[in-house]
Formats: sequence, C-alpha cells, structure tokens
Amino acid sequence: MNIVDALILGSLQGLTEFLPISSSGHLVLGQAILGVKQPGNEFEILVHLGTLASVLVVFIDDIKSLFFSLTSKKTQTFILFILIGTLPAVAIGLGFKDIFVSLFENVTAVGGALIFTGLVLYTSAHVKRKDKEHTFLSSILIGCAQAVAIIPGISRSGMTICMALFLGLSAKEAARFSFLLAIPAISGAGLLTAIEVNGTYPLPVTVAIAGLISSFAVGVLALKWLLGWLEQGKFHYFGIYCLIVGLITMVI
Repeated sequence: MNIVDALILGSLQGLTEFLPISSSGHLVLGQAILGVKQPGNEFEILVHLGTLASVLVVFIDDIKSLFFSLTSKKTQTFILFILIGTLPAVAIGLGFKDIFVSLFENVTAVGGALIFTGLVLYTSAHVKRKDKEHTFLSSILIGCAQAVAIIPGISRSGMTICMALFLGLSAKEAARFSFLLAIPAISGAGLLTAIEVNGTYPLPVTVAIAGLISSFAVGVLALKWLLGWLEQGKFHYFGIYCLIVGLITMVI
C-alpha cells in the first residue's frame, strides 16, 4: 500500500462510515479495485480512529452536555440506553466473528448485502415522521439493527437510523442516537482489531498519516452532509445508490 492508496481508502472509509452505504462493503470493493492486499490490521485501526474522531468533533456539544449533566436522571437513562444498544453487537460480533470475517472476502455477498441495505433505506421514505421518546425496547431493537450491520455491505448508520425512524423517533433524534451509539461500537471494533495486530507488518509513517487524516477530514464532511440530508427527508436517496451498486456488483 502506498500513500495514494491510503488517501483513497482513508477517504472511502471516512465517507462511507457515516453515509448509509456501508463502509465495510465499500472497503472490500475499493481494495479489490485497487488491487491492495495489506497484511495485518494496522490500517483498519487507523481509519477507524479517524472516523471515531469525526464523531467526537461533530457531536462535541452533545458529548459535553452529557458529561456535564451526569448527575441528571435523564442523562443517566440516556447513557444506559447507549450501553444497552451496544450489547447486541458485542454478543453477535464475538459469537459469529469467523463467519463475518469470511464474508469480507466474498464480493458477491457484499453485493447482496448492499441490495438489502438499499431496500431498507428506500422503505424509510414511506415512514410517517413522529417524535416518540426512547425506551428500553427501542434501544435493544436499534442495537440489534447495529449488530446486523456487522455484515459487510449492510450499513450501520443506515440500519440504526432506519430502525429509529420505524420506531417513531424524530429524524434528529434518530441521527443523534445512531452516531453516539457509534462511539462505543467503533472504539470496540478498533480495540479488538488492535489486540489482534502482531506487529509483523508495520505501516510506513507517511501511509499511516495519510490514512488517518483522510478518514478524519472526509468523515467530518460526510457526517455533516448526512445530517443535512436527513433533516430534508432525502435519506432514502442513499438507498437508490446502494441498490445500483449492489446490482452492479452481483452482475460483474
């Protein structure tokens, strides 16, 4: 992997981590197109750190608000909802890890998963907008949606936001919960990957920096873009894109 590859793949990760079009699926396709076969997991750790930093920057006000109101019953309940929503991904991710890893090498499976993502996203256009409150049940169901998105080609943000919309949460609250839920999810995925790194294939410093910075910068822009489109009711447009890419992937 060279600097150009790192910039492209880092940007791809930053763009697709938050847009509901599956970062894992696009990284599989991106590496296949570029012919990149990077041994070890160092690069994946770096780009995940970059996108995690994007969430922290964009939602810094929400994070500070939660931190400075930890004694509030409402804040404690919300944090509990985040923890509950994280559990399904932890259980399923660890329990079926080998199966999910094998899917990363199956481009056809990624194409099918993208089609599934597209159908779910497009269906969200027909949901009546409501403004319900979070419950323990909604947190569990959104967490299950996040767990399903471990499959490459199924979008984490797409599944969690759509599930929240289906359950009656407002578009703004659906996005807020989805991306705050991403913090422990991305952190956990990065930590597990880091534990598995054996240090045999260290990345060149320039390649590492290129991947980290590109994933962070593009991640910030992508996250702000998505929030705008969600507020404007254009979320389902991403479903059309996923359907097209998924069908093309299946055909070729």
